[in-house]
Amino acid sequence: ASIGVCAPGLAARDGRSIAHMPRRLSGLQEIDWTSVLGRSEIVPVLNDAHAALLGEAWIGAARGRQHVVMLTLGTGVGGAVISDGRLLRGAIGRAGHLGHVCLDPEGKPSIAGMPGAIEMMMGDCTVAERTDGRFTSTDALVAAHRVGDADATRVWLRSVRALACAIGSYINLFDPEAIVIGGGIAQAGDTLFTPLGRELERVEWRPGGHRVPLVPAALGEWAGAIGAARNSLSS
Repeated sequence: ASIGVCAPGLAARDGRSIAHMPRRLSGLQEIDWTSVLGRSEIVPVLNDAHAALLGEAWIGAARGRQHVVMLTLGTGVGGAVISDGRLLRGAIGRAGHLGHVCLDPEGKPSIAGMPGAIEMMMGDCTVAERTDGRFTSTDALVAAHRVGDADATRVWLRSVRALACAIGSYINLFDPEAIVIGGGIAQAGDTLFTPLGRELERVEWRPGGHRVPLVPAALGEWAGAIGAARNSLSS
């Protein structure tokens, strides 16, 4: 009855295409999916992290919550925010691009031009650079950390600390009921969540002892597709 699409990048204001995808998957830009798919009704297009959070809010880890921040940890770091039950999109769709928040003004810029962004400290796209070429994927880095490789452990825990500082900042900005963590890197499980919890003990502002729970995403690689479907039903 209806079709929805999600993809990386900024969705166009008319919701028919991805308007901007800097330096990655540029072939997705400006494809009008309604025309390509031959539909008479508009096929709404949404950023992939925005869609993932819609999916998790519909039938996943964020179900029943009105204030949620989601991070998708993969090639880069995607993000999305639901506040008062509504997905934040902003004036041109930039809202929720949490991977491009600055943690180090002197750091290397992300694809959005932001120096020292959390994407540069946690994303799979920078593993080789962060490890001086020893590892080319987060999977390999985590595997080495698990067997006691001291250099891998140093790099991994430094990245996790940066992520905790970013999450603490998002908590101060949005005051969520929960932080949902998804994406391929989240498959590290306790190897991610245990040190991340320890670091949040140090940096999270907890008035009256209130702690914001970290929740693993429930829908896996289907989150974006499910959210795109949900978006199509409400468009």
